[in-house]
Amino acid sequence: MADTGNARQVRRVLLITLVLNLAVAAGKILIGLTTGALAITADGLHSIVDGSGNVVGLIATRYSAQPPDDEHPYGHSRYETLAALVIGALLLLTAWEVVQGVLERLGGGEPPTLTPLAFAVMIGTLVINIGVNRYQVGEGNRLNSQILLADAANTGADIFVTLSVIVSMALVTLAGWGWADVVAAMLVTVLIGRAALKILRKTGSILVDRAPYSPHELAEQVLEVPAVTNVVRVRSRGSTDAAHIDVDVQVAPEMTAGQTSAISDAIRNHLKNQLPGVTEVEVHFAPNEPADPDYALLARAQADGLALTTHEVVVSDSPQGKVLEMHVEVPPGQTLADAHEQVSQLEQAVKAHVPELADVVTHIEPALTDTSNAAADSGVLQESQMVQTRVLQELEQHYPDLDWHQVNVYPLEGGFALNMHVTLPSQMSVEAAHRIAENVEILLRTNVPLVERVTIHTEPAEPVAVPR
Repeated sequence: MADTGNARQVRRVLLITLVLNLAVAAGKILIGLTTGALAITADGLHSIVDGSGNVVGLIATRYSAQPPDDEHPYGHSRYETLAALVIGALLLLTAWEVVQGVLERLGGGEPPTLTPLAFAVMIGTLVINIGVNRYQVGEGNRLNSQILLADAANTGADIFVTLSVIVSMALVTLAGWGWADVVAAMLVTVLIGRAALKILRKTGSILVDRAPYSPHELAEQVLEVPAVTNVVRVRSRGSTDAAHIDVDVQVAPEMTAGQTSAISDAIRNHLKNQLPGVTEVEVHFAPNEPADPDYALLARAQADGLALTTHEVVVSDSPQGKVLEMHVEVPPGQTLADAHEQVSQLEQAVKAHVPELADVVTHIEPALTDTSNAAADSGVLQESQMVQTRVLQELEQHYPDLDWHQVNVYPLEGGFALNMHVTLPSQMSVEAAHRIAENVEILLRTNVPLVERVTIHTEPAEPVAVPR
Protein backbone atom coordinates (compact mmCIF):
# COMPACT_ATOMS: atom_id res chain seq x y z
CA MET A 1 0.00 0.00 0.00
CA ALA A 2 1.49 3.32 -1.00
CA ASP A 3 0.67 5.30 2.15
CA THR A 4 -1.35 5.26 5.34
CA GLY A 5 -4.13 7.37 3.80
CA ASN A 6 -4.62 4.86 0.99
CA ALA A 7 -4.57 1.94 3.43
CA ARG A 8 -7.23 3.58 5.56
CA GLN A 9 -9.49 4.11 2.55
CA VAL A 10 -9.00 0.51 1.37
CA ARG A 11 -9.92 -0.78 4.83
CA ARG A 12 -13.07 1.35 4.80
CA VAL A 13 -14.14 -0.16 1.45
CA LEU A 14 -13.43 -3.68 2.71
CA LEU A 15 -15.38 -3.09 5.91
CA ILE A 16 -18.44 -1.88 3.98
CA THR A 17 -18.34 -4.86 1.62
CA LEU A 18 -17.83 -7.23 4.56
CA VAL A 19 -21.09 -6.08 6.17
CA LEU A 20 -22.96 -6.40 2.86
CA ASN A 21 -21.49 -9.85 2.11
CA LEU A 22 -22.45 -11.21 5.53
CA ALA A 23 -26.00 -9.90 5.15
CA VAL A 24 -26.29 -11.45 1.67
CA ALA A 25 -24.81 -14.76 2.86
CA ALA A 26 -27.23 -15.01 5.76
CA GLY A 27 -30.23 -14.43 3.49
CA LYS A 28 -29.11 -16.95 0.86
CA ILE A 29 -28.24 -19.73 3.29
CA LEU A 30 -31.47 -19.31 5.21
CA ILE A 31 -33.55 -19.50 2.02
CA GLY A 32 -31.43 -22.36 0.66
CA LEU A 33 -31.88 -24.50 3.76
CA THR A 34 -35.59 -23.70 3.92
CA THR A 35 -36.31 -24.55 0.28
CA GLY A 36 -33.72 -27.30 -0.20
CA ALA A 37 -32.30 -25.48 -3.24
CA LEU A 38 -28.71 -26.66 -3.67
CA ALA A 39 -27.74 -23.73 -5.91
CA ILE A 40 -29.01 -21.13 -3.41
CA THR A 41 -27.14 -22.76 -0.52
CA ALA A 42 -23.95 -22.93 -2.61
CA ASP A 43 -24.33 -19.27 -3.51
CA GLY A 44 -24.70 -18.45 0.19
CA LEU A 45 -21.50 -20.34 0.99
CA HIS A 46 -19.82 -18.36 -1.73
CA SER A 47 -20.91 -15.12 -0.05
CA ILE A 48 -19.47 -16.35 3.27
CA VAL A 49 -16.15 -16.90 1.52
CA ASP A 50 -16.42 -13.34 0.20
CA GLY A 51 -16.79 -12.12 3.77
CA SER A 52 -13.81 -14.21 4.87
CA GLY A 53 -11.79 -12.66 2.07
CA ASN A 54 -12.78 -9.20 3.29
CA VAL A 55 -11.55 -10.06 6.79
CA VAL A 56 -8.24 -11.30 5.39
CA GLY A 57 -8.00 -8.15 3.30
CA LEU A 58 -8.57 -5.91 6.32
CA ILE A 59 -5.75 -7.64 8.18
CA ALA A 60 -3.44 -7.57 5.18
CA THR A 61 -3.91 -3.87 4.37
CA ARG A 62 -3.20 -2.97 7.96
CA TYR A 63 0.15 -4.76 7.83
CA SER A 64 1.03 -3.82 4.25
CA ALA A 65 0.72 -0.11 5.06
CA GLN A 66 3.58 -0.27 7.57
CA PRO A 67 6.86 1.38 6.50
CA PRO A 68 10.01 -0.68 5.80
CA ASP A 69 11.97 -1.94 8.80
CA ASP A 70 15.11 -3.98 9.45
CA GLU A 71 13.32 -7.29 8.90
CA HIS A 72 11.33 -6.04 5.90
CA PRO A 73 13.66 -3.62 4.06
CA TYR A 74 11.41 -3.64 0.97
CA GLY A 75 8.27 -2.83 2.94
CA HIS A 76 5.25 -4.97 3.80
CA SER A 77 3.34 -4.90 0.49
CA ARG A 78 3.63 -8.69 0.13
CA TYR A 79 1.06 -9.04 2.94
CA GLU A 80 -1.51 -7.69 0.50
CA THR A 81 -0.37 -10.16 -2.14
CA LEU A 82 -0.62 -12.96 0.40
CA ALA A 83 -4.16 -11.87 1.27
CA ALA A 84 -5.19 -12.01 -2.39
CA LEU A 85 -3.65 -15.49 -2.57
CA VAL A 86 -5.77 -16.60 0.41
CA ILE A 87 -8.89 -15.25 -1.28
CA GLY A 88 -8.13 -17.34 -4.36
CA ALA A 89 -7.58 -20.45 -2.22
CA LEU A 90 -10.88 -19.88 -0.39
CA LEU A 91 -12.65 -19.63 -3.74
CA LEU A 92 -11.26 -23.02 -4.77
CA LEU A 93 -12.44 -24.46 -1.46
CA THR A 94 -15.92 -23.11 -2.11
CA ALA A 95 -15.95 -24.65 -5.58
CA TRP A 96 -15.11 -28.04 -4.06
CA GLU A 97 -17.95 -27.72 -1.54
CA VAL A 98 -20.40 -27.05 -4.37
CA VAL A 99 -19.09 -30.05 -6.33
CA GLN A 100 -19.73 -32.28 -3.33
CA GLY A 101 -23.32 -31.01 -3.12
CA VAL A 102 -23.85 -31.70 -6.82
CA LEU A 103 -22.58 -35.27 -6.44
CA GLU A 104 -24.94 -35.86 -3.53
CA ARG A 105 -27.92 -34.54 -5.50
CA LEU A 106 -27.06 -36.73 -8.50
CA GLY A 107 -26.98 -39.72 -6.16
CA GLY A 108 -30.59 -39.06 -5.24
CA GLY A 109 -32.48 -36.37 -3.38
CA GLU A 110 -35.65 -34.32 -3.23
CA PRO A 111 -36.09 -31.40 -5.65
CA PRO A 112 -36.23 -27.94 -4.05
CA THR A 113 -39.47 -26.28 -2.96
CA LEU A 114 -39.34 -22.63 -4.02
CA THR A 115 -41.49 -19.75 -2.74
CA PRO A 116 -42.02 -16.11 -3.80
CA LEU A 117 -39.90 -15.09 -0.80
CA ALA A 118 -36.98 -17.08 -2.21
CA PHE A 119 -37.23 -15.18 -5.50
CA ALA A 120 -37.42 -11.84 -3.66
CA VAL A 121 -34.33 -12.61 -1.59
CA MET A 122 -32.28 -13.70 -4.61
CA ILE A 123 -33.27 -10.65 -6.67
CA GLY A 124 -32.37 -8.42 -3.71
CA THR A 125 -28.95 -10.04 -3.34
CA LEU A 126 -28.38 -9.61 -7.09
CA VAL A 127 -28.92 -5.86 -6.78
CA ILE A 128 -26.54 -5.71 -3.81
CA ASN A 129 -23.86 -7.69 -5.69
CA ILE A 130 -24.00 -5.34 -8.68
CA GLY A 131 -23.69 -2.29 -6.42
CA VAL A 132 -20.78 -3.77 -4.44
CA ASN A 133 -18.93 -4.74 -7.64
CA ARG A 134 -19.16 -1.27 -9.16
CA TYR A 135 -18.13 0.30 -5.87
CA GLN A 136 -15.07 -1.94 -5.49
CA VAL A 137 -13.91 -1.53 -9.09
CA GLY A 138 -14.17 2.25 -8.87
CA GLU A 139 -12.36 2.45 -5.54
CA GLY A 140 -9.79 -0.16 -6.58
CA ASN A 141 -8.82 1.83 -9.67
CA ARG A 142 -8.82 5.12 -7.78
CA LEU A 143 -6.64 3.77 -4.97
CA ASN A 144 -4.63 1.46 -7.28
CA SER A 145 -5.25 -1.39 -4.82
CA GLN A 146 -4.51 -4.95 -5.88
CA ILE A 147 -6.67 -6.48 -3.16
CA LEU A 148 -9.75 -4.35 -3.97
CA LEU A 149 -9.53 -5.26 -7.65
CA ALA A 150 -9.11 -8.94 -6.75
CA ASP A 151 -12.14 -8.80 -4.48
CA ALA A 152 -14.08 -6.95 -7.20
CA ALA A 153 -13.38 -9.83 -9.60
CA ASN A 154 -14.78 -12.16 -6.98
CA THR A 155 -17.91 -10.03 -6.59
CA GLY A 156 -18.29 -9.89 -10.38
CA ALA A 157 -18.42 -13.68 -10.42
CA ASP A 158 -21.14 -13.46 -7.76
CA ILE A 159 -23.36 -11.52 -10.16
CA PHE A 160 -23.32 -14.29 -12.76
CA VAL A 161 -23.68 -16.94 -10.09
CA THR A 162 -26.80 -15.29 -8.67
CA LEU A 163 -28.26 -14.82 -12.18
CA SER A 164 -27.78 -18.50 -12.96
CA VAL A 165 -29.41 -19.47 -9.66
CA ILE A 166 -32.45 -17.26 -10.37
CA VAL A 167 -32.82 -18.80 -13.84
CA SER A 168 -32.63 -22.31 -12.38
CA MET A 169 -35.26 -21.38 -9.78
CA ALA A 170 -37.59 -20.20 -12.55
CA LEU A 171 -37.09 -23.44 -14.51
CA VAL A 172 -37.78 -25.57 -11.43
CA THR A 173 -40.92 -23.59 -10.55
CA LEU A 174 -42.43 -23.06 -14.02
CA ALA A 175 -41.33 -26.20 -15.89
CA GLY A 176 -40.74 -28.62 -13.03
CA TRP A 177 -37.18 -29.26 -14.17
CA GLY A 178 -35.51 -30.33 -10.94
CA TRP A 179 -32.25 -30.98 -12.74
CA ALA A 180 -31.94 -27.23 -13.44
CA ASP A 181 -30.88 -26.76 -9.81
CA VAL A 182 -28.00 -29.20 -10.34
CA VAL A 183 -26.97 -27.53 -13.61
CA ALA A 184 -26.97 -24.12 -11.92
CA ALA A 185 -24.84 -25.48 -9.09
CA MET A 186 -22.35 -26.85 -11.64
CA LEU A 187 -22.26 -23.46 -13.36
CA VAL A 188 -21.53 -21.88 -9.97
CA THR A 189 -18.56 -24.21 -9.64
CA VAL A 190 -17.13 -23.25 -13.03
CA LEU A 191 -17.49 -19.51 -12.41
CA ILE A 192 -16.00 -19.71 -8.93
CA GLY A 193 -13.07 -21.76 -10.21
CA ARG A 194 -12.45 -19.32 -13.05
CA ALA A 195 -12.33 -16.35 -10.66
CA ALA A 196 -10.02 -18.28 -8.32
CA LEU A 197 -7.56 -19.16 -11.08
CA LYS A 198 -7.45 -15.56 -12.28
CA ILE A 199 -6.57 -14.31 -8.80
CA LEU A 200 -4.03 -17.08 -8.19
CA ARG A 201 -2.35 -16.46 -11.53
CA LYS A 202 -1.93 -12.75 -10.76
CA THR A 203 -0.68 -13.21 -7.21
CA GLY A 204 1.56 -16.06 -8.30
CA SER A 205 3.23 -13.77 -10.83
CA ILE A 206 4.06 -11.35 -8.03
CA LEU A 207 5.37 -14.04 -5.68
CA VAL A 208 7.74 -15.42 -8.34
CA ASP A 209 8.94 -11.86 -9.12
CA ARG A 210 7.48 -11.56 -12.58
CA ALA A 211 8.31 -8.10 -13.94
CA PRO A 212 5.36 -5.67 -13.63
CA TYR A 213 6.89 -3.44 -16.34
CA SER A 214 8.68 -4.40 -19.53
CA PRO A 215 12.42 -3.58 -19.66
CA HIS A 216 11.89 -1.73 -22.94
CA GLU A 217 9.26 0.54 -21.38
CA LEU A 218 11.48 1.33 -18.38
CA ALA A 219 14.56 1.92 -20.55
CA GLU A 220 12.66 4.45 -22.66
CA GLN A 221 11.59 6.30 -19.52
CA VAL A 222 15.14 6.38 -18.12
CA LEU A 223 16.62 7.61 -21.42
CA GLU A 224 14.35 10.66 -21.20
CA VAL A 225 16.50 11.89 -18.31
CA PRO A 226 19.22 14.24 -19.61
CA ALA A 227 22.85 13.08 -19.32
CA VAL A 228 21.91 9.37 -19.46
CA THR A 229 23.72 8.04 -22.53
CA ASN A 230 22.75 4.38 -22.29
CA VAL A 231 20.70 1.95 -20.21
CA VAL A 232 22.76 -1.20 -19.66
CA ARG A 233 20.16 -3.16 -17.71
CA VAL A 234 16.82 -2.50 -16.05
CA ARG A 235 14.73 -4.84 -13.91
CA SER A 236 11.47 -4.57 -11.99
CA ARG A 237 9.65 -6.75 -9.51
CA GLY A 238 6.56 -6.59 -7.32
CA SER A 239 3.18 -5.32 -8.48
CA THR A 240 2.12 -2.22 -10.37
CA ASP A 241 1.10 -0.57 -7.09
CA ALA A 242 4.31 -1.50 -5.23
CA ALA A 243 7.10 -1.90 -7.77
CA HIS A 244 10.85 -1.98 -7.11
CA ILE A 245 13.14 -1.04 -10.01
CA ASP A 246 16.88 -1.61 -10.48
CA VAL A 247 18.57 0.22 -13.34
CA ASP A 248 22.18 0.31 -14.56
CA VAL A 249 22.99 3.37 -16.67
CA GLN A 250 25.98 4.93 -18.37
CA VAL A 251 26.84 8.62 -18.36
CA ALA A 252 29.76 10.62 -19.70
CA PRO A 253 32.98 9.61 -17.90
CA GLU A 254 33.66 13.29 -17.19
CA MET A 255 30.74 13.32 -14.74
CA THR A 256 31.67 13.88 -11.10
CA ALA A 257 30.25 12.09 -8.07
CA GLY A 258 28.02 15.08 -7.35
CA GLN A 259 26.68 15.08 -10.90
CA THR A 260 25.92 11.35 -10.86
CA SER A 261 24.10 11.84 -7.56
CA ALA A 262 21.92 14.49 -9.20
CA ILE A 263 21.27 12.16 -12.15
CA SER A 264 20.24 9.38 -9.73
CA ASP A 265 17.71 11.69 -8.09
CA ALA A 266 16.44 12.78 -11.50
CA ILE A 267 15.91 9.15 -12.60
CA ARG A 268 14.05 8.31 -9.38
CA ASN A 269 11.80 11.36 -9.60
CA HIS A 270 11.08 10.80 -13.29
CA LEU A 271 10.12 7.14 -12.86
CA LYS A 272 7.94 7.86 -9.82
CA ASN A 273 6.18 10.67 -11.68
CA GLN A 274 5.55 8.56 -14.80
CA LEU A 275 4.74 5.32 -12.92
CA PRO A 276 2.88 6.25 -9.71
CA GLY A 277 3.07 2.72 -8.29
CA VAL A 278 6.88 2.72 -8.12
CA THR A 279 8.02 2.68 -4.48
CA GLU A 280 11.80 2.29 -4.81
CA VAL A 281 14.39 2.85 -7.54
CA GLU A 282 18.00 1.69 -7.27
CA VAL A 283 20.38 3.37 -9.73
CA HIS A 284 23.82 1.97 -10.53
CA PHE A 285 26.38 3.55 -12.85
CA ALA A 286 28.20 1.22 -15.22
CA PRO A 287 31.64 2.07 -16.62
CA ASN A 288 31.51 4.14 -19.78
CA GLU A 289 34.78 4.67 -21.57
CA PRO A 290 34.01 5.84 -25.11
CA ALA A 291 36.70 5.99 -27.73
CA ASP A 292 36.43 9.81 -27.81
CA PRO A 293 35.71 12.14 -24.89
CA ASP A 294 32.57 14.26 -24.77
CA TYR A 295 34.01 17.31 -26.49
CA ALA A 296 30.78 19.29 -26.12
CA LEU A 297 30.78 18.75 -22.36
CA LEU A 298 34.46 19.68 -22.06
CA ALA A 299 34.03 22.81 -24.17
CA ARG A 300 30.99 23.84 -22.23
CA ALA A 301 32.78 23.43 -18.91
CA GLN A 302 35.50 25.83 -20.07
CA ALA A 303 32.93 28.27 -21.44
CA ASP A 304 31.07 28.32 -18.13
CA GLY A 305 34.24 29.46 -16.40
CA LEU A 306 34.38 32.47 -18.75
CA ALA A 307 30.62 33.23 -18.46
CA LEU A 308 30.09 32.26 -22.10
CA THR A 309 27.43 30.13 -23.74
CA THR A 310 28.24 27.53 -26.40
CA HIS A 311 26.10 25.41 -28.69
CA GLU A 312 26.37 23.36 -31.87
CA VAL A 313 29.70 21.87 -30.80
CA VAL A 314 30.94 19.63 -33.62
CA VAL A 315 34.16 17.63 -33.91
CA SER A 316 35.41 16.55 -37.32
CA ASP A 317 38.51 14.82 -38.62
CA SER A 318 40.96 16.70 -40.85
CA PRO A 319 44.36 15.79 -42.31
CA GLN A 320 45.94 17.65 -39.39
CA GLY A 321 43.80 15.88 -36.78
CA LYS A 322 40.56 16.55 -34.93
CA VAL A 323 39.01 20.00 -35.31
CA LEU A 324 36.40 21.29 -32.86
CA GLU A 325 33.91 23.91 -34.06
CA MET A 326 31.45 25.68 -31.80
CA HIS A 327 29.17 28.69 -31.70
CA VAL A 328 29.86 31.08 -28.85
CA GLU A 329 27.25 33.55 -27.63
CA VAL A 330 28.42 36.92 -26.30
CA PRO A 331 26.45 39.93 -25.03
CA PRO A 332 24.99 41.75 -28.05
CA GLY A 333 26.34 45.13 -26.86
CA GLN A 334 29.92 43.91 -26.52
CA THR A 335 32.51 45.25 -28.95
CA LEU A 336 34.00 42.89 -31.49
CA ALA A 337 37.48 43.38 -30.04
CA ASP A 338 36.36 42.44 -26.53
CA ALA A 339 34.35 39.50 -27.81
CA HIS A 340 37.29 38.24 -29.87
CA GLU A 341 39.63 38.47 -26.90
CA GLN A 342 37.21 36.58 -24.66
CA VAL A 343 36.57 33.87 -27.25
CA SER A 344 40.31 33.51 -27.87
CA GLN A 345 40.73 32.77 -24.17
CA LEU A 346 38.10 30.06 -24.55
CA GLU A 347 39.93 28.53 -27.52
CA GLN A 348 43.18 28.42 -25.55
CA ALA A 349 41.45 26.86 -22.52
CA VAL A 350 39.84 24.14 -24.63
CA LYS A 351 43.16 23.31 -26.34
CA ALA A 352 44.88 23.12 -22.97
CA HIS A 353 42.33 20.64 -21.62
CA VAL A 354 42.02 18.61 -24.83
CA PRO A 355 45.56 18.43 -26.25
CA GLU A 356 44.58 15.93 -28.95
CA LEU A 357 42.65 18.67 -30.79
CA ALA A 358 44.53 20.05 -33.77
CA ASP A 359 42.46 23.23 -33.87
CA VAL A 360 39.51 24.99 -32.25
CA VAL A 361 37.28 27.11 -34.50
CA THR A 362 34.73 29.46 -32.95
CA HIS A 363 31.82 31.38 -34.43
CA ILE A 364 30.86 34.50 -32.49
CA GLU A 365 27.19 35.40 -32.36
CA PRO A 366 25.09 37.68 -30.15
CA ALA A 367 23.16 36.05 -27.35
CA LEU A 368 19.39 36.11 -27.46
CA THR A 369 17.75 38.88 -25.47
CA ASP A 370 14.31 39.20 -23.99
CA THR A 371 13.38 41.52 -26.87
CA SER A 372 13.70 38.74 -29.42
CA ASN A 373 11.09 38.93 -32.15
CA ALA A 374 10.31 35.26 -31.69
CA ALA A 375 9.01 35.98 -28.22
CA ALA A 376 6.63 38.62 -29.49
CA ASP A 377 4.08 36.01 -30.40
CA SER A 378 1.51 36.06 -27.61
CA GLY A 379 1.19 32.27 -27.47
CA VAL A 380 4.94 31.72 -27.22
CA LEU A 381 5.24 34.54 -24.69
CA GLN A 382 2.55 33.03 -22.48
CA GLU A 383 4.17 29.60 -22.66
CA SER A 384 7.60 31.05 -21.86
CA GLN A 385 6.14 32.78 -18.80
CA MET A 386 4.72 29.45 -17.61
CA VAL A 387 8.14 27.83 -18.08
CA GLN A 388 9.80 30.67 -16.17
CA THR A 389 7.34 30.29 -13.29
CA ARG A 390 7.95 26.54 -13.11
CA VAL A 391 11.73 27.08 -13.21
CA LEU A 392 11.58 29.54 -10.32
CA GLN A 393 9.48 27.08 -8.32
CA GLU A 394 12.03 24.29 -8.87
CA LEU A 395 14.92 26.57 -7.89
CA GLU A 396 13.11 27.74 -4.76
CA GLN A 397 12.29 24.16 -3.77
CA HIS A 398 15.71 22.57 -4.35
CA TYR A 399 18.12 25.50 -3.91
CA PRO A 400 16.33 27.99 -1.62
CA ASP A 401 19.54 29.43 -0.15
CA LEU A 402 21.04 30.57 -3.47
CA ASP A 403 20.45 33.94 -5.11
CA TRP A 404 18.91 33.25 -8.54
CA HIS A 405 18.34 36.30 -10.72
CA GLN A 406 18.02 37.41 -14.34
CA VAL A 407 16.14 34.22 -15.16
CA ASN A 408 15.23 34.63 -18.83
CA VAL A 409 13.42 32.21 -21.14
CA TYR A 410 13.96 32.27 -24.90
CA PRO A 411 12.14 30.24 -27.56
CA LEU A 412 13.98 27.57 -29.49
CA GLU A 413 12.82 25.17 -32.15
CA GLY A 414 10.82 22.57 -30.22
CA GLY A 415 11.27 24.16 -26.80
CA PHE A 416 12.89 26.91 -24.79
CA ALA A 417 16.35 28.01 -23.68
CA LEU A 418 17.06 29.28 -20.17
CA ASN A 419 19.64 31.89 -19.29
CA MET A 420 20.11 32.74 -15.62
CA HIS A 421 22.59 34.03 -13.06
CA VAL A 422 23.36 32.72 -9.59
CA THR A 423 25.42 34.29 -6.83
CA LEU A 424 27.74 31.90 -5.02
CA PRO A 425 30.22 32.36 -2.16
CA SER A 426 33.36 34.03 -3.46
CA GLN A 427 35.60 31.45 -1.76
CA MET A 428 33.88 28.53 -3.57
CA SER A 429 36.07 26.71 -6.08
CA VAL A 430 35.33 26.90 -9.79
CA GLU A 431 34.86 23.11 -9.81
CA ALA A 432 32.22 23.28 -7.08
CA ALA A 433 30.42 26.15 -8.82
CA HIS A 434 30.41 24.24 -12.09
CA ARG A 435 29.05 21.15 -10.32
CA ILE A 436 26.12 23.17 -8.93
CA ALA A 437 25.40 24.54 -12.40
CA GLU A 438 25.45 21.04 -13.91
CA ASN A 439 23.14 19.66 -11.21
CA VAL A 440 20.66 22.50 -11.70
CA GLU A 441 20.68 21.96 -15.47
CA ILE A 442 19.86 18.27 -15.05
CA LEU A 443 17.12 19.13 -12.56
CA LEU A 444 15.45 21.70 -14.81
CA ARG A 445 15.71 19.71 -18.04
CA THR A 446 14.17 16.72 -16.25
CA ASN A 447 11.37 18.38 -14.29
CA VAL A 448 10.36 21.28 -16.55
CA PRO A 449 8.80 20.29 -19.89
CA LEU A 450 10.05 21.96 -23.10
CA VAL A 451 13.37 23.09 -21.58
CA GLU A 452 16.00 22.16 -24.17
CA ARG A 453 19.00 24.24 -23.09
CA VAL A 454 20.11 25.75 -19.79
CA THR A 455 22.88 28.31 -19.37
CA ILE A 456 23.88 29.31 -15.86
CA HIS A 457 26.27 32.18 -15.16
CA THR A 458 27.95 31.80 -11.78
CA GLU A 459 28.90 35.04 -10.03
CA PRO A 460 30.90 35.58 -6.83
CA ALA A 461 29.18 37.33 -3.96
CA GLU A 462 30.33 40.86 -3.27
CA PRO A 463 32.64 40.96 -0.25
CA VAL A 464 31.02 42.41 2.83
CA ALA A 465 32.58 45.71 3.80
CA VAL A 466 34.03 45.68 7.30
CA PRO A 467 33.30 48.96 9.13
CA ARG A 468 36.31 50.69 10.56
